[in-house]
Amino acid sequence: MILAITGPTSGIGSETLKGLVPDCEKALILARNPKKAKALIDSLPKDLQHRAIFIPVDLSDMNSVSKAAALVKKEVTQIDVLINNAGGIFQNKEVTVDGFELSFAANHIGHFLLTNLLMPILLKSKSPKVINVSSEAHRAARPDFNDLQYEKKNYSSFTAYANVKLFNILFTKSLVDRFGHKGLSSYALHPGVVKSNFGMDTSGVFKILWKLATPFMITPKDGAKTSIFLAKTKINKSLNGYYFKKSKPSKPSSEALSKKLRDRLWEVSEKSVANWM
Repeated sequence: MILAITGPTSGIGSETLKGLVPDCEKALILARNPKKAKALIDSLPKDLQHRAIFIPVDLSDMNSVSKAAALVKKEVTQIDVLINNAGGIFQNKEVTVDGFELSFAANHIGHFLLTNLLMPILLKSKSPKVINVSSEAHRAARPDFNDLQYEKKNYSSFTAYANVKLFNILFTKSLVDRFGHKGLSSYALHPGVVKSNFGMDTSGVFKILWKLATPFMITPKDGAKTSIFLAKTKINKSLNGYYFKKSKPSKPSSEALSKKLRDRLWEVSEKSVANWM
C-alpha cells in the first residue's frame, strides 16, 4: 500500500499511521510541523521508519497545498489510499491568506484541492481509496451557501465545524459521482468522540459539555480503528460513498444525502480553488 495521510502527527491521525505503516510500502506524512513529523517517524519501529516520508503542508494555504501535491508526485507515481484526516475547530473567526474562513479552509477546501491535485496518481492504483474523517457533528450543520466565509452573519465555532463536517460527507459522495466509474472508492467516517484537547479550543456551552463528556470519551487508538478498517478492508461496491461509524455503514443526516447540496458544494469549491487547479 502507498498511503498519504494529512494531520498524522497527533491524536487519531498518529494512531492511524502507526496502525497502517506495517502494510505500507511508503507512507507520506502531510503535516505542518517538521519537528512533530520527525518525532512521529522516530516513534515508529526502526525497521519501518524508512517507509515514512514527510511532506510539509498547511491546508489553510492553497499555495502550500499545491506545493505539497507536487512533492508527493515526485516521491510516488501512484497512491492507493489518501486519508484526509486533518481538521480542527477554531474558537474565533480567522481569515486565511487566501481570504477563506479558517475552518472552511483547514477542514474542507484544502482537502478538496489536495485530493483533486492528487487524483491523477490516485487513479493509477488498482483500487484507489479516499477516506474523509468527518463527525457526527455534521448533524448540527446549517450551511449558508451565500455566506460560507461568515462575512455577513456572526461566526459560531461549533456551527462552522458542523458545516465542514457535513461538507466532508458531501465531498465523499461527489468523488464517487465523478470518479467512481474510474475505480475510485471513497468513504466518510465518524471516529468517535476522542479524548483530546480538541473541544477546549471552543467556549461557552460546547466547552462545558465537552468537559462533562470527557470521562466517557474513547482513546485516540480506538478513534483510529474505523480509518484503519476502511484503508485495509475491501468494501463491497454497493457501499461506495457511504458514511461509517464503528467500522460499519451508518445513515448520515438527510442533508448529507442531498445530491443538490453536494453538487452546489462542488461547484463553489471548484470556483474557490480555480487559481490552483
